[in-house]
Amino acid sequence: MSNDYRDIHIESSMPKPWEEEETFNDVLYEWMSKAPWLLISGALHFVLFLIVAAIPWSVFEKTPDQNVEASIEQPPPEELEEEEEEPEEIEEEETEEEPIIEEFEVSDHNETDTNEDYESSEGNDSNADSPFDSNNSNAVLGIGGGAGGKYGGRFGGRRNLRAAGGTGTEQAIKDGLEWLKNHQDESGGWDADEFWKHDDDKDKNDRDDGGDAIHDIGVTGLALLAFLGDGHTMTRGAYKDVVSKGIKWLAAQQDKESGIFGQEIGQAFLYDHAIATLAMCETYYIDKSILLKTKAQKAINYISRARNPYGAWRYAVPPDGDSDTSVTGWMIFAMKSAQEGKLDVDEEAYVAAIQFFDEMTDEGTGRVGYTERGSPSSRVAGMNQEQYPTDSGEALTAVALLCRFFLGQNPDDQTIMKDHAELLLRRLPKWEPEKFGCDMYYWYYGSYAMFQMGGKYWKEWNKAMKPAVVESQRSDGGTAFKGSWDPVGPWGYAGGRVYSTATMVLCLEVYFRYAKVLGAR
Repeated sequence: MSNDYRDIHIESSMPKPWEEEETFNDVLYEWMSKAPWLLISGALHFVLFLIVAAIPWSVFEKTPDQNVEASIEQPPPEELEEEEEEPEEIEEEETEEEPIIEEFEVSDHNETDTNEDYESSEGNDSNADSPFDSNNSNAVLGIGGGAGGKYGGRFGGRRNLRAAGGTGTEQAIKDGLEWLKNHQDESGGWDADEFWKHDDDKDKNDRDDGGDAIHDIGVTGLALLAFLGDGHTMTRGAYKDVVSKGIKWLAAQQDKESGIFGQEIGQAFLYDHAIATLAMCETYYIDKSILLKTKAQKAINYISRARNPYGAWRYAVPPDGDSDTSVTGWMIFAMKSAQEGKLDVDEEAYVAAIQFFDEMTDEGTGRVGYTERGSPSSRVAGMNQEQYPTDSGEALTAVALLCRFFLGQNPDDQTIMKDHAELLLRRLPKWEPEKFGCDMYYWYYGSYAMFQMGGKYWKEWNKAMKPAVVESQRSDGGTAFKGSWDPVGPWGYAGGRVYSTATMVLCLEVYFRYAKVLGAR
């Protein structure tokens, strides 16, 4: 027996470890033992997924550069302070621009100032010997052509003033407006008594051509009417800055409650108010500013309250029953201008005015009286009664005649109008300061009334106007006097040189002024 155990092989019947056989039960048991942990792990992964999905990953992205463009709008221009009220709707009309009273474009007036005689300028007129010679006249306002206006119809196609007005007329208007411009206060108004403060010192001594300070409102209105009559408005024309400042000043003088321009001081404040109202209404008609509409309407409402019930106007507010032709005339012109601008007016006043003029008319002579039938023109005791005779003019007859045209009467139907005109023919304008015969108030109304009459009436009146108006204009004295008229008439003491100059410029504008507002019905 060998002792070498290396040759002995022992084999076991037990399965080897790597040969062990796994049954299905074994596998199922093993998975079941691990199931709780798998569920917990899945739940954790699901929660983690929700957290990751909720993170706003866009905040970590780089924002691209952006260009931002901005513009700064200018604040709207400051306007006149006005009481809070809803503005009435107005009919829209085509206008060049909406004027803003507080905003002004200030520019130098650069019109060439020459003394050129219009006979030597282009378009010579064969009738140039007379300042107003023209074959064109209106039988009735708005009928038959006539005053087409500087901008034609009312505003288009300016008439050739040289052809219509003759030698020197346009230059006279230009020089007169330039004088008025040079004597406007910086505030916008005109000073009736101290207008000469704008002149050189050497021209300020011993001046006796000033008016009464109480009439600053009235002379400002007249000056504005002179500029408006030549086609200058708040929005156009060489003098638009002058008109804008003047209207702004007038607007600032209006009482917000009553509507009156200025104050109820003295007897003649209604004259000033009526003239200022006419200027405001004419400006509103042209420029259509809502602010101007409100102010013009309030001014017209004041005029309505000042009228006597079933009658006309004089000095008292509230009215006391007295009426006179002069104040009534200005009130009618202001109301007709307002009506053309579609403002509210009391049209019963027109009927009452015609009745009043009839009451004041002497049917035997055709003369229209002041406060009594056929009475002479008014004078003020201690002021102009002694110097200025009442028989040198027919101012009140001229007022009534022009008002009759405005109120729709026709000389063909109302023969009394021819009687008025015949009376005016016997009192033609004459420049006679030494005889105290210069009545510029009369000449102003007479020019417009006789122009509307036409025919022989205008022809004779027209011939008298050249020496009376054009040749009497100052051409000396530099800026202190050149272009102005000496205030030598019966009312020069009240209005001064501003009044006389504005009134005479208005006379020279007879062809186109009223057609702009009152003549194209």
